[in-house]
Amino acid sequence: MKRWRQRVAETAPSGWPAHVHPVIQRIYAARGVCTPAGATHRLALLHPPALLGGMDKAVALLIDAIDQGQRIVIAGDYDCDGATGAAVAERGLRLLGAAQVSHVVPNRFVHGYGLSEALVASLEPAPDLIVTVDNGVASVDGVAAAHARGIRVLVTDHHLPGDALPDADAMVNPNLDGDAFPSKALAGVGVMFYLLLAVRAAMRDAGRFAEGAEPDLGALLDLVALGTVADLVPLDFNNRVLVDAGLKRMRAGKACAGITALIEASNRAIATITATDLAFAIGPRLNAAGRLEDMSLGVACLLTDDTGIARRYAEQLTAINQERREMQAGMVEEAEAMVAKASYGDAVGVALFDRGWHAGIVGLVASKLKDKLHRPVLAFAPAGDETDELRGSARSIPGFHIRDALAEIDAKHPGLILRFGGHAMAAGLSMQASEFARFAAIFDATARAHLDEERLQALVQTDGELDYRDHTLDLARQLRFAGPWGQAFPAPVFENVFECASWKPMGGKHLRFQLRHEQGGAPLDAVMFSCFDGTPPPARFRAAYELTVNDWQGRESVRLLITHLEPM
Repeated sequence: MKRWRQRVAETAPSGWPAHVHPVIQRIYAARGVCTPAGATHRLALLHPPALLGGMDKAVALLIDAIDQGQRIVIAGDYDCDGATGAAVAERGLRLLGAAQVSHVVPNRFVHGYGLSEALVASLEPAPDLIVTVDNGVASVDGVAAAHARGIRVLVTDHHLPGDALPDADAMVNPNLDGDAFPSKALAGVGVMFYLLLAVRAAMRDAGRFAEGAEPDLGALLDLVALGTVADLVPLDFNNRVLVDAGLKRMRAGKACAGITALIEASNRAIATITATDLAFAIGPRLNAAGRLEDMSLGVACLLTDDTGIARRYAEQLTAINQERREMQAGMVEEAEAMVAKASYGDAVGVALFDRGWHAGIVGLVASKLKDKLHRPVLAFAPAGDETDELRGSARSIPGFHIRDALAEIDAKHPGLILRFGGHAMAAGLSMQASEFARFAAIFDATARAHLDEERLQALVQTDGELDYRDHTLDLARQLRFAGPWGQAFPAPVFENVFECASWKPMGGKHLRFQLRHEQGGAPLDAVMFSCFDGTPPPARFRAAYELTVNDWQGRESVRLLITHLEPM
């Protein structure tokens, strides 16, 4: 059984207009938004770019490169944040007058992560300036290699810094020590967008734009929204403003050709696209390219303005994503078999390794196992065919900062970890295969030292009960477009006791129900995914669920999406 906890507002909602449903007001208040101001997502309310540290040097470096017609290479990353960030950088710099700008994305199996020495060596001819996006804060050797070739480097990143910073010509990162920027949650694409805003402002102040000719950087917000949501950074107010603006562009039919094609390929409706769609349908299609092949395909999809070419790219990305899904399913099944063994029975920090696993998918395996076990999980695969090095990906649970844990292990056991980096909930690392068993024991001991029994018990967090009279299409529609919901600003989940009037399997692993609210009212349609093992559901149960809009053949109806249930 899991722990259940209701979100409770510290301050009562006030000042909301009458058309905003009281349930919506209650949900916002439970997330610290008690007045309409906290849900007023106007771009004018964004934190000013000038508050980001290092901005003056970065702006001067870019304007100088633009004015001199220098060759600028955007060095992205092989995930969705890095791909969207590279596209924002290239599109934005062209809007601002850069004549020679291109991009490069590392192949994780050839160049490794970030601005590596190998990636710098591959740049022919050598550019005048490298601009990193979503990486670079740990690229000490890569920046040195660039300087050795006479290449200047501007680092834009959002990852936490290590003990040493690269000797970049300029660096913009809200998470550097002492940086005064109020929002530390910017994704890599968000940092790049902010830099472009600052460059435009400097050009405006210098009188560089003719009247009415200032470039519209708002055209990049669809890309900013996708990268921000897909990277699972906290959706604080600043990020919600960015994501909301990007979603509105998409719904208005103003998204770039690549995003539009990806939405169509995922069978989502453009007019009702949400942050959840970006997280679970659009983002994975881009990420699949970086996991299994080359993220250059994803960036190309986001850069083309040709609808036909964009659709072909989207079809390729969808096919790669399907291959990823099939490969992931097999690896997760093998991982579950591993943890079923007695040797893993009482592990608090779980480390898994199989020589047949794919290095691009271990992060997804760690995520699935983390959800199932409610334990921090690391999954490893060989880094390549001609090396004894392992590449690992970590996913954590609340209360256990995974990057800090790896830093602690690195400090106590120098040399055990070759490289590491990441955030509180996700991280990556490398080590020698011969050290895996020792690392696994140390990681388990570290997790035990920081996690008590309460934190190891999974939590079902809800927004309380919903009156049977509130199961309405109007409320479901308001919930769909409120938010935007995502990391640290979760989609509303309600809890109630239901009688199961009827049920039937759907697609093998899923269930469809007709439920009766214990207070009365009409039967409610409900679904639960990936839950059916052949055992009939209980006749009466307590359920955690989302109130959603079911779109079917042009008709809308209310449907409950059950996320957890327990018999009563």
